Parts: sequence; structure tokens; C-alpha cells
Amino acid sequence: QVQLVESGGGLVQPGGSLRLSCAASGSGFSIGAMAWYRQPPGKQRELVATITNSGSTNYADSVKDRFTLSRDNAKNTVYLQMNSLKPEDTAVYYCNARIIFYDTPGQRVYWGQGTQVTVSS
Repeated sequence: QVQLVESGGGLVQPGGSLRLSCAASGSGFSIGAMAWYRQPPGKQRELVATITNSGSTNYADSVKDRFTLSRDNAKNTVYLQMNSLKPEDTAVYYCNARIIFYDTPGQRVYWGQGTQVTVSS
């Protein structure tokens, strides 16, 4: 059984920073690409950033140069450092991971439960 647990959300003023974490727990698998998505109030879920298992990253234009995605493979954890936050960054942030089970071909996608980020003065 794989579980993704997110943490680090909260309320922050515009211009502030937050760091989100997403840790994968369980056994019998390895992790491929990981990603963060977000869903603003009343809008559809959108991709924020992705990272491969070798550390290559891609970002949505709206967060480029403000957000940094990194991962610690030894801890099965990915981190999203968010700087210069804006009110439009307010959303529920979801972690996503592609899981490769040792005894099953292919990959399965798992999601975290989401963590609220609110940027407001």
C-alpha cells in the first residue's frame, strides 16, 4: 500500500514563502516522476511543476522563477519551495507520484490528500 502525505500548507501574506512536502510511505516500490498540482477555488486542477527521478524539473509559466521543486530519493520525499507568493497562488495543492511496484509491470499514479495554501493580507 502506498500513501502520499502532504504537509506545509497554511496562511501567508503576499510576498511570503512556504515550503510544501510530500512523503511517500510503504514498501515494495520505487518512485518515478513526481509532481505538484493545484486547484484554485472554483477552478480546475492545474499542473504546477514536475520532477523526474533524476531531478529534472519543469514549471508552469505562472510559477517559474518563484517556485522550486526538489526531491530526496532516500526519503521518498518531494519539496515545493514557494517564494514571492501571490493571492492567485491560493489553492489546494496536491502531490502526485508515479509508482513502480517491483512485482507488477507498468506504473500507477497516486495522489495525496491535498494541503490548503492561502495567500492573503
